[in-house]
Amino acid sequence: MSGWGRAGSVWTGDWRDGLRYGLMGLPLAFVALPLYVVLPNHYAREFGVPLATLGAVLLGARLFDALIDPLIGRWCDRLFARALTAVLAFAAIASVALAGGFALLFFPPTREPTALLVWASALLVLTYAAYSAVSVAHQSWGAVLGNLGGGNDGQRSRVVAWREGLGLVGVVAASVTPVALGLPATVALFWVTLGIGWLAWARAGRPAAAPTSHTQNSAAVSSWLPFRQPAFNRLLAVFMLNGIASAVPATLVLFFIQDRLQAPTAMEPAFLGSYFLCAALSIPLWLKLVARIGLARSWLVGMALSIAVFVWATQLGAGDGTWFLLVCALSGVALGTDLALPGAMLAGVIANAAPAPHGHSPAPVAGLYFGWWNFATKLNLALAAGLALPLLGLLGYTPGTTDPAALNVLVAAYCLLPCALKLLAAAALYGFIIRNTPTGGTP
Repeated sequence: MSGWGRAGSVWTGDWRDGLRYGLMGLPLAFVALPLYVVLPNHYAREFGVPLATLGAVLLGARLFDALIDPLIGRWCDRLFARALTAVLAFAAIASVALAGGFALLFFPPTREPTALLVWASALLVLTYAAYSAVSVAHQSWGAVLGNLGGGNDGQRSRVVAWREGLGLVGVVAASVTPVALGLPATVALFWVTLGIGWLAWARAGRPAAAPTSHTQNSAAVSSWLPFRQPAFNRLLAVFMLNGIASAVPATLVLFFIQDRLQAPTAMEPAFLGSYFLCAALSIPLWLKLVARIGLARSWLVGMALSIAVFVWATQLGAGDGTWFLLVCALSGVALGTDLALPGAMLAGVIANAAPAPHGHSPAPVAGLYFGWWNFATKLNLALAAGLALPLLGLLGYTPGTTDPAALNVLVAAYCLLPCALKLLAAAALYGFIIRNTPTGGTP
């Protein structure tokens, strides 16, 4: 094979194809943990940015990021319709922007409060947009692969599992690297894995080319097409409720570890690492459960496990670091369903809503669906940071506090609020999807 931008052989579905496609998920997940979990804590503690101000900056940047995702999805569809090499070239450019923005966020040239906030806001917009561009293109490619040859729940979940499983390897590495090796090494490792991930993707199995009619009509597809599909609306409602339930504790976990548990900094990699490692190890088990009871019912089991674990976490206090390791492990197992199953269900919705001639790919609409899907993900993250952090400050919590009342506020926000949202998500999953699909499969 010659040429830096050419995809590899036609997709065969074996482990080599899965590895080459999924490897890009590793750096994308690696960068996500520092961006969404470490960065808020870093700016609050290292630079002294007030929680209310930090929440406002994150809310604005993440809302802007969410709003551009559908536009990125439309653009990706047009690139898919043009040529696979165009998709890969677009991803390469966005990857360079992502690598640069990530480094500059953690190493700002100033500590002056106003200049620091302006710098952070601009770099967050750039970095989030670049991350979204690579992610939407990669997810859309996977949706096409999962639907080749007619597709089914098993095939779709395997494609997603490769991406998310390797992504969890990246998250585990990201949870250890900042503490063990420092932020400069974290940035360097991200750059290396991002380059390797893109090269592997460029040599991954390629989807079938889009039909000529799809190529001609891709620009005419309405941006609101996904919302004309009742199955997409039902799935998106569940996904958003569940997503914000996960985004709130992701934003607050380091505050909970440092102030409620009063755990030493050296234990933070163990907490985060066990959470994501158990999520990665659980994915094959969840796939076996999918084969028995379907995607939706398996996801419901994962939600129930998560609720039980977070209710238990309310009982933990100073010195309970060992017990919190078990909380992280069990909630990580539950996370496996959130990572592998909703994306597979979305691929099924895309296949059912946009059928293509036999042997052809529905790629010219996959990007649009994933654009709106990522919009929902970013909206959840924006709400979690933009509402939870200022609310904590308003109710009396400040980082480093030892006041029991303030710590109880932190516990309620970290443990109980996600449980309430998970219960709503579980009720929606059962009422909107499982009752309408007796096998518990794709809506």
